[in-house]
Amino acid sequence: MTRDHAAIWDNCLQTIRRNVNLQSYKTWFEPIKPVRLMNEALTIQVPNKFFYEWLEEHYVALLKMTIRKELGDKGRLEYQILMGALQQQQKANGTKMSDQEHNMPGMIDTQSIKNPFVIPGIKKMKVDPQLNPSYVFESYIEGDCNRLARSAGLAVAKKPGGTAFNPLFIFGDVGLGKTHLAHSIGHEVLRRFPNKTVLYVSSEKFTNQIIESIKNNATNDFINFYQLIDVLIVDDIQFLANKQKTQEIFFHIFNQLHQKGKQIVLTSDRAPKDLDGMADRLISRFKWGLSADLSAPDLETRIAILEAKMAQEGVEISQDVSEFVCFNIKNNIRELEGVLVSLIAQSSLNRREIDVNLAKEVIKNFVTQINKEITVDFIQKLVADHFKVPVDTLAGKTRKRQIVIARQLSMYLAKKLTDKSLKAIGENFGGRDHSTVIYSCNTVQDLLDTDTFFKETVSDLEKKIRMSLNDN
Repeated sequence: MTRDHAAIWDNCLQTIRRNVNLQSYKTWFEPIKPVRLMNEALTIQVPNKFFYEWLEEHYVALLKMTIRKELGDKGRLEYQILMGALQQQQKANGTKMSDQEHNMPGMIDTQSIKNPFVIPGIKKMKVDPQLNPSYVFESYIEGDCNRLARSAGLAVAKKPGGTAFNPLFIFGDVGLGKTHLAHSIGHEVLRRFPNKTVLYVSSEKFTNQIIESIKNNATNDFINFYQLIDVLIVDDIQFLANKQKTQEIFFHIFNQLHQKGKQIVLTSDRAPKDLDGMADRLISRFKWGLSADLSAPDLETRIAILEAKMAQEGVEISQDVSEFVCFNIKNNIRELEGVLVSLIAQSSLNRREIDVNLAKEVIKNFVTQINKEITVDFIQKLVADHFKVPVDTLAGKTRKRQIVIARQLSMYLAKKLTDKSLKAIGENFGGRDHSTVIYSCNTVQDLLDTDTFFKETVSDLEKKIRMSLNDN
């Protein structure tokens, strides 16, 4: 019986979906295409070498397990890297360009080009990159939420225009660090290649410049200026929606830069496929390179970001307060920064200590409702009931497997769902120290990564905890 390679890969995806989080699945597995099945070897197509290397480094065990599950012990996975597809697409597109596109002005003498970013007192062609000095890679905290985008940004900065990530399209909700990352790429390029011309521009400023150039009959000068840029960074590209003339001019600039091997970095609040009011030919070009999304940071990443901001401001805040703030501010890094600024201001102006009570007062201005308090005692009781063990044994010294699992899971949920410090959590379990809590959390995480049934159990317990709170 002949087996269909697409059906085999679809079965693999069902297994993979149960063993990775949704964000990782969308980023690393949805773009893969099954190619063929031959001699117990399933060939899959991945977008580029970077993509292949990431899969091999982070998901090789999972892939091996799923392939053997579908094809048996002799089953194996082979990769087909999409090499040269971008150049072929460019060539195909080039043969179909309209006369208007062919007649676009090319490079001209730089002395005759008007610079819309003029630096007073400098007559020769000199471009201010328009970069924020605070937005650099050193201050951009890495986590699961942004690892792909950050890694791709660094790769682009090390070899602008020389990777498959052209354009690099960074997208995500407001306040997740798109602009910070875009500026960081620009700074890193200039650090490595001081002679390159880097320019950051918001889509709003870009549009205003086009309007001004049209009023002054200087559209050609405007286009020619942008064609001189080595690394062009355009922020919030979604705001070009429904602006036909602006899109047309940007289309020509994009083509010229890309054909000359210049690097293009774009940011947006949504993926290319979700951009409304944008010309199809532009959306097609946005998909040529890599689309990397930024998701909301997890609790640990939020704490790391807050601590980095604290160090930058030269202030110290107790772990209890930082954990409380990060537990309540979940989806916006800018709000996290705003809370820190407000805490510092309130403490300084009112001569108050920065404690949890002050944090509660400040956070009310940022969120409509502070999460109802979940207690460690409540978690212990619910977990003990589920595992059918006495609740007092969770604080005891018994090493029976059922009780140990219940104890470790209770610590894990307490760390995830409460604003208690590791030390405070440990004290609720017979005076155990923070290292024991960390070990328990790591053990539970390992089980979550490998045991689907256990993962469903934990998910059900979390739902019960949250539903109980809503009922109160």
